[in-house]
Amino acid sequence: MWSANKKKNKKQYLNITIRVFIILMTVSFSTLLFSGFNFTAELANIGLSIFSGIRGGIHEVSSFVSRTVLSIRELTILRREYNELAERIARYEQLERSAAEIRQENSRLREQLGFSQNLRYRHIAAELIGRDPDNLFSAFVINKGSYSGVAMDMPVIAYQDGSQSLVGKVIQVGVFESLVMPLYDARSYISARFTQSRYEGIIEGRGNPDIFLLMRFISKQARGEINIGDIVVSSGLGGVYPQGINIGRVSRIRFEENEISMEVEVQASIDFSRLEYVFVIDAAISDDADASYDAAASYALGEWDG
Repeated sequence: MWSANKKKNKKQYLNITIRVFIILMTVSFSTLLFSGFNFTAELANIGLSIFSGIRGGIHEVSSFVSRTVLSIRELTILRREYNELAERIARYEQLERSAAEIRQENSRLREQLGFSQNLRYRHIAAELIGRDPDNLFSAFVINKGSYSGVAMDMPVIAYQDGSQSLVGKVIQVGVFESLVMPLYDARSYISARFTQSRYEGIIEGRGNPDIFLLMRFISKQARGEINIGDIVVSSGLGGVYPQGINIGRVSRIRFEENEISMEVEVQASIDFSRLEYVFVIDAAISDDADASYDAAASYALGEWDG
């Protein structure tokens, strides 16, 4: 009886133990299952975060590269447009300068034309085109020669600052070009006189346009009648230069008691640094002479026809 109860208790105890074990296993399995799910979720979250970071970095890099390329392209376009605008502005400025130069040139030519029309001598208009290679600081070349009627020793004048002034004379003639010796040349000697006192002298060049001309052999009696600023013109003596052509103004008076004559320094009226156009004149023939000759010839021809 007691054995039967004992076996029955053992069997109940075993059943309870098995049930507890099954419950514990179930609880353990459930805990492990839920724990594994959370770990997987964490791994997924970590992977998603890493991928999102990489994707964001790639996007930032690609955006930076795209913006850089776009900026470089825009900069290239802006630089090209800037260069085109700069070239266009330079062309406009050149055109403006050219137009201004043309206006000035037309004004100078009109001025020269007006002077030419009122000049009483037969003349040949010419332009300075160069310097004598053997004498760069003195003689200069003009673009008219024997073909245009230029001859040796013809005087050369110019119109500058509203008045005509003596430039020099022709010393060499080619077919289409001529060489002119200016009055400041050291070989130049011009018979001159003062317009007010009428005393005469000889103008000598001193080899440099920046140095005053020297008028020598002036009578000492003229000492009290010559003043600074007096006008000096050609006297017409010597047969080369016609009388009355402006040469310059007195800038300094030299007087020595032991000298038989006096000297003055003369500032030339022509600014040779601005000289562009000149007139070669035939002093032996004036327009009045041409008119008289034409009238006489017409009269003679009329009588011959009659």
